[in-house]
Amino acid sequence: MFNIRMGIPEMKAFWDNISKRIQEKSATKDEQAVFKKLVSCLKKLAADPRYPSLKSHEIEALTRRYGIKVWESYLENKNSGAMRIFWVYGPNQQDITIIGLEPHPNDKKDAYDKITLSSM
Repeated sequence: MFNIRMGIPEMKAFWDNISKRIQEKSATKDEQAVFKKLVSCLKKLAADPRYPSLKSHEIEALTRRYGIKVWESYLENKNSGAMRIFWVYGPNQQDITIIGLEPHPNDKKDAYDKITLSSM
């Protein structure tokens, strides 16, 4: 099992905010849906980063930019704007740090240029 961590400050702030809104029952239906998919995805990722439905793969453009292997996994699939999580191994052994949550970028050559990721 891997420990799942949230990158700082963006992913940690996002997670804290949406978790609080879910707990207080003040989250919108869209937020509830994203939260449910994210929790499911994180459970699978913690158990096995190569879980088939996650379709995890390295994003070379982001790896080059950040100097560490950056992976993308599917939060959902087969709809427009399907959400993806971006993650790295570390900082400790058996840690996975979530550094981004974005809609799937377009298929253009520069698709990943607009993505900004949290740090570990």
